[in-house]
Amino acid sequence: MKVAMISPIAWRTPPRHYGPWERVVSLLTEGLVARGIDVTLFATGDSQTTGTLSSVCPRGYEEDRTINAKVWECLHIAEVFERGDAFDIIHNHFDFLPLSYSHMTKTPLVSTIHGFSSPEILPVYKKYNDSTHYVAISDADKSPDLEYAATVHHGIDLGEFRFRADSEGYLLFFGRIHPHKGTKECIEIARATGKKLVLAGIVQDTRYFEEEIQPHLDEDRCVYIGSVGPEERDAVLGGALALLHPIHFDEPFGLSVVEAMACGTPVLAINRGSMPEVIEPGVTGFLVHDAAEMADAVDRVAGLERAACRRWVEAHFTVDRMAANYEAVYQQIIQGP
Repeated sequence: MKVAMISPIAWRTPPRHYGPWERVVSLLTEGLVARGIDVTLFATGDSQTTGTLSSVCPRGYEEDRTINAKVWECLHIAEVFERGDAFDIIHNHFDFLPLSYSHMTKTPLVSTIHGFSSPEILPVYKKYNDSTHYVAISDADKSPDLEYAATVHHGIDLGEFRFRADSEGYLLFFGRIHPHKGTKECIEIARATGKKLVLAGIVQDTRYFEEEIQPHLDEDRCVYIGSVGPEERDAVLGGALALLHPIHFDEPFGLSVVEAMACGTPVLAINRGSMPEVIEPGVTGFLVHDAAEMADAVDRVAGLERAACRRWVEAHFTVDRMAANYEAVYQQIIQGP
């Protein structure tokens, strides 16, 4: 089986720091290659893979601002579909734009929908509903207007995450700093519980960071450590008493939630979107309705078995499980009804 894997080109695949879609694409590509599948990864020129790398854009446009995103996205996607007939499956992780190229080839297109940035993009998905095989990353993120071939939860490489039986006692925010992610609420929760707070992630909303976050930072009780890469990520996640996830949107999946649990760190999350599918309440964390309830739940985290968090991820969110599920989707499509 020959698979063309379309990664975004905002960041390198795998990303050096931030880049959740690129991270999933890398994990899936390596998982499929390990299963003996011939995968060509279409990504930036500095990307890394054990499959075959094909690129037209040298670097991610978020890493090199001299690169015009629209120009290179068009060239990147066109390269895939102009060569489409050489593959058995084209697997799109690049949102809705590649759908508009799909009639350039007869090769079946699988499109993983990593979330809907806005209802305004739905018309594109609806137009190609009958000709594209959509995969949801959680049941919660499915649109009633679309048909889906499957739901495939993300998987992670457990070898990248070391289990920690004991925490260092701090609370952790891990993700993009944006109002939707509830960074400000994490500061309020830490103050209410008297716990140290560590903030890690890219600043996606500069004004929000400068007005709501930066004034509360110090070098002791509320620390911002920036965006951490794979080497630091394991230590930061594993040292936390709990990961705080006070989201203000319907989370499509929540990769950092699974990564934290892989280290043995329980998660406190607002009960929205995919969270009931990813967290086992009372075992790997707690689902709450607001920040006040989350603060009340902090004391209960110490009573959870950290090893149970690791076992939960081992049972449900591994790379091999993800790759096997996608391979089953490919086979079903190729074999037909």
